Order: sequence, then C-alpha cells, then structure tokens
Amino acid sequence: MVELNRVLFCFLLLFAGTSAFGIWVERINLLYFQKHCDRPPAGFEGFIDGTRLAGAVDYARAKTRVGIVEEIVSDAVLLAILLSGLLPLLVDWSNELKLSLIAAGLLFFFIPGIIHWLAELPFGYYYTFFVEERFGFNRSTVKLWIIDHIKRALIASVLFAVIFSLLLLFITWSPRFWWLWGFLLLSAALLVMAVLYPVLLAPLFNRFEPIRDEELSARIGQQMEKSGIRVKKILQMDAGTRSRHTNAYFTGIGKTKQIVLFDTLIQSHTVDEILAVLAHEAGHYRKKHVLKQLIVFASFSLAALYATWLFIQWPLLFTTFGFKSSPPYVGLFLAGIVWSRAGFFLQPLYMAISRRFEREADIFAADMLGSGAAMVVALKRLAADNLSNLNPHPLYVWFHYSHPPVVERVAMLERRQR
Repeated sequence: MVELNRVLFCFLLLFAGTSAFGIWVERINLLYFQKHCDRPPAGFEGFIDGTRLAGAVDYARAKTRVGIVEEIVSDAVLLAILLSGLLPLLVDWSNELKLSLIAAGLLFFFIPGIIHWLAELPFGYYYTFFVEERFGFNRSTVKLWIIDHIKRALIASVLFAVIFSLLLLFITWSPRFWWLWGFLLLSAALLVMAVLYPVLLAPLFNRFEPIRDEELSARIGQQMEKSGIRVKKILQMDAGTRSRHTNAYFTGIGKTKQIVLFDTLIQSHTVDEILAVLAHEAGHYRKKHVLKQLIVFASFSLAALYATWLFIQWPLLFTTFGFKSSPPYVGLFLAGIVWSRAGFFLQPLYMAISRRFEREADIFAADMLGSGAAMVVALKRLAADNLSNLNPHPLYVWFHYSHPPVVERVAMLERRQR
C-alpha cells in the first residue's frame, strides 16, 4: 500500500497540477480562437472565407474535446496503476518466479504500458474515424489503422526492450556511473535512428518514390543545383492513403538525408508553391537543424539521467509507492513519471528552439527564391487546406507550437519583401 506522506502529496500535486494546467490551456486556446473568428486575418481573403473559417473552428472544437477527454482518462488510468498496488505486486511476482533483472524489468514496464496503450486506443480510433472523417481528412480504413498501430507497437516494444535491457546491464555493471553510459547509449541510439529511419522504418508505413511530375522534378533539380544543396533523395510519399492533410519534411542525416513531399501537397499546390515548401525544408538541411535538435535532446537526456541516478538512491521514493525493496527498474519507472510531469514546464524551451529553427528555414527559403511571395501563398493554402487555427492563444503557442503561428510567419515574410 502507498504511504500517505509529503512525497506522495507533492507527487499528486505535481500530477494534478500539470493535468489541470494542460486542460486549461487547451480550453483557453479554443475560446480564444472562437472569440477571434469573426473574419479571416488580413491578407487571407481568397484562401479562407467565412464558411471555411467556421469549419476550422468546428474542427478545433472537436479535436479539443476529444483531446481533453483522452487526457483525463489517460491520467486516471496512470494514477490507478501507480496507486492501486499493481506495481508492487509485479515485483513480488517477479521474485516468486525468480526472474532475472532484465526479465523482471521488462515485465514491470510492459504490463502497465499495455494497459495504458489499450486505454488510449479507443480515442485514436474515434479521432480518425469520427473527427477526421467528419471534416473530410480521413482516407484510412479500419484494417490499415489496425495494422499501423500493431506495427508501431511492435517497433516501439523492440526498441525499448533493447535499450532498456542495456541500461539495466549498465546499472549492474557500474552503479555509480551508469547514467553516463546510459547517456552514451541513448545518444548512439538517437543517431542510429536518425540515420536508419528514412530507409528502414518509414517504408514500413508508406511508399516512397521519386517525384512523378517531370516538370516539378526538373524544377527541383535546377533549384537544388543553383543553391548548391546536395540531398541524395527528394521523394513523394503516399500520405493520401491515410489522410488528406498536406505537409513536407526533411529527415535523415549523412547519406540517408532526404526531403519528403506528401502526394497530397503535390496534388493541391502549384509548382512554385511546392518549390517554396521545398526551399523551406532545404533550409533545415543547410542550417543543420536535425543535428542541432539531436544535440538539444541529448543534453536534456544527460541532465535527466543524472537526476534519475540521484533520485533512485532515495529509499523514501520506493516506500511511498508501496515497494518493500528497491529494484533499479522500479526507480527508473517512477523517475520517468516524475520527469515527464516536471518536464512539462520545460516544454516551452524546446518549442521555442523549434520555432526559431522554423523561422530560420522560412528566411532561408525567401532568400533562396529571391522572394517570399510563393512561400506566403503556400502557407496560406496549407492553412486553408488543413483547417488550421489562425488565432491560437499565445500561451498555447508557448507550450505546444513547434512552428510559429501561420499568421506570424506570413507577416514576417511579407515584411522582408518590403
């Protein structure tokens, strides 16, 4: 049984506080959008009319409601797992079965993980086949949706099992400095994933092929050659088999670098607009944003692992949650929960870095093309096609926006043209 003490009180306060604050931010963001939706922003006329703007508000409302309910259920399930006595029971079972440290640790993580995954699964289904379907975005089938989720679960499970098992070995081998070896392991894993994701994992979900449009392919080749940018592959992805949303992204490092355009983007935008989006993605490449993001994430990971090493040496942490012993995997689990909650307040820092990278990529695109006009049109069309929130609350942007709001991006590009 859990102990009613100051540690538990502080944890519950942190848990409830972050949950309540997150829900509140979602609510004020929706209300702020509804309050400022009487007319499209200046300059967006011709792309977004009153009907489409009303649709964007309805879309935001539907997503927010589903998201809030999912957050409440997810947090309730996690809290029940932590306070019900299930976790100490798993430790007792492992001891009775005389499982190895690694086997006990994997059992301890996977059972709660499966429970939590199953609790969230209905919300993913509802979001895809009710919310996205209602607004004309969904193109997936139930069969494809199920296959995708099974694939993701299997891949995540295998990767977690490998990294977690090695981490437990480090703890056994080097109790004082496992956090440093763990950091090196995690950094190597991130680097390997960044290299292999485009060629091994992404093709498990989508089909990638050279751009079919010969005119577009030729224009892209000219643009890349003119700018001195060497990217091994510029591909189109069959995003349209699952969704009508449009996008593009840059992925990979080293020899696996590639720029990917959604086929839905190619179908709905002009060549000049696509070249502008491509120039933006090329900006991420030239500015080495993928590598910089890996460095930022690795820095946070080092601090978190060191803090975890200190944290799990605290006996009261284990007795508070009803554990009679202190296996290292229990400490890692509890520390992970605490850091995920405390890290909520570090999220604005990471989002600010990401938004800065996006601004740099926008500026690069405008300079590369000699004008930001095509990028402005592309951004407006993307916002219209995706029913984007054109008036997000500044606090919501601070916590959740990896890109600057589209109105802000357009205004910045237009100022540079004057």
